[in-house]
Amino acid sequence: METLINPSRSTWDALSERPLADDPVVKSRVETILARVKEKGDEALRELSLEIDGRPLENIEISQNELNAVRVSPEIEKAIGEAAIHITAFHAAQKPREVRVETAPGVTCIQRPVSIGKVGLYIPGGSAPLFSTVLMLALPARLAGCREIILCTPAQSPEVLYAARVCGVSRIFRVGGAQAIAAMAYGTESIPRVDKIFGPGNRYVTTAKQLLSAGTVAIDMPAGPSEVMVLADDTTPAAFAAADLLSQAEHGPDSQVMLVADTLRTAETILAEVERQKALLPRCGIAEKALEKSRTVVLEALEDRIDFANTYAPEHLIIEGREPWKVADAITAAGSVFIGPYTPESAGDYASGTNHTLPTSGWARAFSGVNLDSYYRKMTLQEITREGLAGIRNTIVNMAVAEGLDAHANAVKVRTDE
Repeated sequence: METLINPSRSTWDALSERPLADDPVVKSRVETILARVKEKGDEALRELSLEIDGRPLENIEISQNELNAVRVSPEIEKAIGEAAIHITAFHAAQKPREVRVETAPGVTCIQRPVSIGKVGLYIPGGSAPLFSTVLMLALPARLAGCREIILCTPAQSPEVLYAARVCGVSRIFRVGGAQAIAAMAYGTESIPRVDKIFGPGNRYVTTAKQLLSAGTVAIDMPAGPSEVMVLADDTTPAAFAAADLLSQAEHGPDSQVMLVADTLRTAETILAEVERQKALLPRCGIAEKALEKSRTVVLEALEDRIDFANTYAPEHLIIEGREPWKVADAITAAGSVFIGPYTPESAGDYASGTNHTLPTSGWARAFSGVNLDSYYRKMTLQEITREGLAGIRNTIVNMAVAEGLDAHANAVKVRTDE
């Protein structure tokens, strides 16, 4: 990890850059995949499965009998059940309410939450099939009352299928990559078109989501590789901070971790522990590649450490030091914040109850992580009595005429002028 000591604020934006930039080759390949799926549907999905994954795709949909036959170990069954209880409890408490306001006598305005009808969930395959993400995406969708919940995944993991069954996913399809995103966006003979797509993925999946969100389908958020920032001082247990950094570094070689410390001594103590723990990890090689693109930043002033955290806007922010709540209250840009020495990021990934599908690449400055609201749209309604319209007649007419929209004015005049 590169170490920088008291870098000037003028360099902070550059230090906050993520490892990956736009790749025109990836974009071109994804555009080709999207066009093929749009034109040829299931046929394209079968062709792409052979070309990209080297495996035939005979049955695109997983049958109910197959799903019912899935078994996992008692330990995993119990863990999924307990995690589901916590995630459900936290997300159920977020249920939005209808807002009804009489803004003027006889003028009633309403904002009504309406669940999204059809949602598509994507669960990547790869070396670490994320069955926990099934819980994070499907449970809020079910709580929100989405009419249809479909899931695409190339993962062969029984845990992914079991979690989907527990969460009440409507239908599951054996499709991955950008072609899965295209299938859910356009619809094919087998896979229904959805209104909104959720879920993480590699560069191809992320690029497909971003391209399709321009005019074809809504998506949860822009997202890239996993990332974490740890704020540490001389009271931070080095073993805790090191474990938190490595928990994200092991996600993939494109992940980035940031250690922000009060002194070089604090940083060096934690980095030594990172090296010790890293050597013991089965995914040591992956973590090593991620650490090559990661940074340690030493900032002596607490105010500077807080400001740098807000500049970076991390997916996960872990605050392990003095007065952690004082620091947390000053944070304005982070996907999810973990406060105190006994709150590891992995708790949020699995079982505390918060959602782990979060904005990366600095998007935490503008986007929320997945929550119950993600599965709703807010629709407004209004009703005005004759007397109420008369009361705001002049306001509407004068504004419409000033904008040169006389038909707008007339729509009021014909109702109120004798």
